[in-house]
Amino acid sequence: MKKIILVVFILSSFAGNAQRNNLNKDHENFFRVGAKAGVNINKISGQSYSNGFNYNFQIGGFMQFNFSDIIGLQPEISFVQSQSEFSNDPNNIYDDLFSGGDQHKAKLNYLEVPLLLNINIGPSKRVKLQLGPAYGGLLKQTLDSLKNNGNIYKNSDWSAIGGVWIQLPLVNIGARYKLGLTNLNDIDDKEKWKSQAIQVFAGITF
Repeated sequence: MKKIILVVFILSSFAGNAQRNNLNKDHENFFRVGAKAGVNINKISGQSYSNGFNYNFQIGGFMQFNFSDIIGLQPEISFVQSQSEFSNDPNNIYDDLFSGGDQHKAKLNYLEVPLLLNINIGPSKRVKLQLGPAYGGLLKQTLDSLKNNGNIYKNSDWSAIGGVWIQLPLVNIGARYKLGLTNLNDIDDKEKWKSQAIQVFAGITF
């Protein structure tokens, strides 16, 4: 968590410097495209899960439609890997899903499609507040020590995203928080499993 706070602090400092340098004189094209990659720091919350975040990756592309000096729209498509781990709590009601041992981990590969509203912060067109929904389609779920080959996670995950995007003439960097809205439990209704993630990334914009 200290690493996450440090990254957010660095991005915030960078944003302040960008505005002080009066980058608002740069022209921003109506349409731009680009690519980005970074870390997906995720967890699944629920009674049966271990606390703490897991470090995974993401990679993808985006388009920007800059309607004015204040507002724009950014659709994206990304490959996102997430990870979760069931706890060893004796009260875990799902222990019978697994064989012996404590390797009760899962890797989830998603094709994620956010649709984000970009709001320029202050006089600069380079620092943007991002808000919007995201749809995640589950491509593959891999679980250690599962007794059978059945799936235990739902095939889709709707989430809400909020974050900061720093758009330099070529390079982009940013950080986001993603809150899952879908109950991922595809076994029963006894527990609610919801995703959370902090995404930190860098890329290029054309």
